Amino acid sequence: MASPRKTVRTNRRKRNSYRVPLIGMALVVIAVIAAVVFLDRTHRRQPAVQQAPPPAVERHKLPPRGPDRPVVHEDYTGVIHHPAEPQRTQRPTGPGTLAVVIDDMGKGLPEARALMDIGIPLTFAIIPGLPKVRRVAEEARQRGIEVMVHLPMEPKGYPERRLEANGLLLSLGDDEIVGRVNGYLNEIPQAVGANNHMGSEFTENRQKMAVVMGVLKERGLFFVDSKTSPVSVGDAVAREMGVRTAVRNVFLDNIQEPGYIAKQLRQAASIARKRGSAIAICHPHPATIQTLAAELPRLRDEGITFVSVSRLVR
Repeated sequence: MASPRKTVRTNRRKRNSYRVPLIGMALVVIAVIAAVVFLDRTHRRQPAVQQAPPPAVERHKLPPRGPDRPVVHEDYTGVIHHPAEPQRTQRPTGPGTLAVVIDDMGKGLPEARALMDIGIPLTFAIIPGLPKVRRVAEEARQRGIEVMVHLPMEPKGYPERRLEANGLLLSLGDDEIVGRVNGYLNEIPQAVGANNHMGSEFTENRQKMAVVMGVLKERGLFFVDSKTSPVSVGDAVAREMGVRTAVRNVFLDNIQEPGYIAKQLRQAASIARKRGSAIAICHPHPATIQTLAAELPRLRDEGITFVSVSRLVR
């Protein structure tokens, strides 16, 4: 049996033999942890690899840089321009012939003189029976402005829709219609033609329009169909009876606002350029006179030739 002292020494040796491998394993674990921490910190310090951006749209690319080619900055899509400097689109130019008819003339002289002062050939369509008919017609003749009779004719919705008391009605007999049309022409002897004032109902009636065309033919006058009805037979009946005629293409001032009137004028000019000629109709409203004074000389400079409407009837 071993002595107690010898037994203690034996146990101490056994404990020491177990301690050495454990210490080694601990050192290995510490080394691994340290390596992981080191690699992680190193990876964080390295810049991340950036993915290449998607290819730029061609119109957005900047000009290439180079030693002999300076960078030029241009406006690109999406740039918001200051309201004080609006983008200007180039106005179309080119030849075309346009006649501008001013309806409802004869109420006063100031608007007639303002229109004549524009210095562009126009045609006045004068309503018979208005206060200044004779003076407007005579001054227009003296200034080289062509004159037509603006024939008052029954509109749809009459009598709720007002018409001049001397107007042509479907209820009138043929002799009465002939008498009234001759009366109009006697009141305005300067007239070289006629067009309809209102008449969306009357101009759809072939028989009554034939009565009117008979008078115009006797007088050697032409007829311009204002087309207040899309199914007007005015121009068709005129051709059948041998009366020179033409049809309105554009109304300029259904909305009495300068921007709208200018847009309608450009539309009329566009038709004139495409077809060779066009007829526009408007009225002596202040906004219309203002816009005509500004736009007609500009259109003339852009190639539009303004003529009296008699030049466009066939």
